[in-house]
Amino acid sequence: MYYLIIDLEMSGTEAGYHDIIQIGAVLAGENWSQLGEFETLVYPDNEETFNSYAAAVHGISLHDLQEAPSSYEALEAFENWIRKTLRRRQGEPLTDVVICGQSVLNDVNFLEYKFDDLNLDWPFARRILDLVSLTMLFYSIFDNNRRSRPKSYSLDAVAGMFGIGRSEATHNALEDARITYRCFQKYFEMAKGFRL
Repeated sequence: MYYLIIDLEMSGTEAGYHDIIQIGAVLAGENWSQLGEFETLVYPDNEETFNSYAAAVHGISLHDLQEAPSSYEALEAFENWIRKTLRRRQGEPLTDVVICGQSVLNDVNFLEYKFDDLNLDWPFARRILDLVSLTMLFYSIFDNNRRSRPKSYSLDAVAGMFGIGRSEATHNALEDARITYRCFQKYFEMAKGFRL
């Protein structure tokens, strides 16, 4: 089993209308050992949908994307990086790769839409691991054991609970993927100490 921890920055909130403009990922193996990292900017297919609200969140302007690869080139490079890291040839399945992230379903929706839009075959299984869902479970355990925990389910709150800080004020896909990866690591280390 492999874990692909992803974070995307987008030009807005609607898959199919807005575009992916940055991909950040960490690939991990068994026991959450890191195998590699990936990051790329992506030039939007529909630059007219690029909005200022999204730019304020991630700090990426349309000008910053002028030299970025197209969405096709970026997704091809992304899949090739996974295949190279796992030593898989083109066409071999990646169904043992679980896609992970913070509120990851939104990222998966954007990725799936773009794969479909570009007539690329979706190589992954339909299995995801969401940090928010895992956090809900752990917060319930903490509450039942009268252990303090944050009130928020945000990535910053969970990371703060583990003493993991952010180096940038705006959201960067690779930094968010790294932080999410470390939070998953911490939860799974913590789970080893539990007995049912």
